[in-house]
Amino acid sequence: MPSRYGVDRASLEALLPGEPRFRVDQLWGGLYERCAPLENLTNLPAALRTRLAGELPTALEVVTESVSPDEQTVKWLWRLRDGATIETVLMHYDDRSTVCVSSQAGCAMGCGFCATGQGGFERHLDAGEIVEQVVRAVWRARPRRVSNIVFMGMGEPLANYDAVWAAIERIHADLGISARHLTVSTVGIVPGIRRLAEEALPVNLAVSLHAANNTLRDELVPINRRYPLEMLLEACADHLAAKNRRLSFEWALIHGVNDRDQDARELADLARSVRAHINLIPLNPTPGYAVRGTPASRVRDFRRALTDLGANATVRQNRGTEIDAACGQLRAEHEISVGTPRGR
Repeated sequence: MPSRYGVDRASLEALLPGEPRFRVDQLWGGLYERCAPLENLTNLPAALRTRLAGELPTALEVVTESVSPDEQTVKWLWRLRDGATIETVLMHYDDRSTVCVSSQAGCAMGCGFCATGQGGFERHLDAGEIVEQVVRAVWRARPRRVSNIVFMGMGEPLANYDAVWAAIERIHADLGISARHLTVSTVGIVPGIRRLAEEALPVNLAVSLHAANNTLRDELVPINRRYPLEMLLEACADHLAAKNRRLSFEWALIHGVNDRDQDARELADLARSVRAHINLIPLNPTPGYAVRGTPASRVRDFRRALTDLGANATVRQNRGTEIDAACGQLRAEHEISVGTPRGR
């Protein structure tokens, strides 16, 4: 049985035989233009809403919702219909509201400092499960408008390319969010980057780099052994040439590991070569990983070193640390509290 946001308009119409044609517009407008729960679509007859709820179940069941004390960050742990769990984060800023979505239940990339990677891989999400994360966050954000979507939650988006791209097309066309406000993050899946460069929609690309030499990156980001930095940088340069959209390098600062002066020099060289913007991310505490995040004073010094070397760098504000809002943390905390983790 398809989930509520796993069907297109024609499929919705097929569920309404004998109904006036305007019912399709009412249903579509409620689900996609208003992003409202089915029970809130009171312009539909109650009996029809009840029937549709059974024929078009939601894909996501709330396990827990965490809200930061300032109410600017909301994080959900969802249970999917097969029992797998994923996370979504809504973040409000002065000038925008952003939703961070998951593309897989778990992750197979094996980055040891990442809570999701420690949990292992369960399965890919389908397009409907991805789209519904956005819809549920849009409804929760009211009256503020969600303007940005980042594929930076659980999983490696480019390892689930077909479903992720189908979701992107629907978020753009059906939910009306500009492609220029959609960002796909990857640890460096080179074939996926090359496919993105050929797509019609000019989405943004962010590369989770974390190390600027192959020796260290092999250790921190194991996929580097398959797609080393030389291949990755070539694909990034080709994507930049095709889309003319600013590339971002994500860099989780790990104390004594990738925050040294040498790391700043290597990173600045790579970033300048592809005109990349660097997002410095103080590492969130992750159970099971022995190292710790870079102290605030060193974060500032590292950023200053990059800018002195001609690189464009900013420090990303940590959002929701107190509600386990880093990728995989809420799921890990919940599963530790209730029993054996599902990851394998």
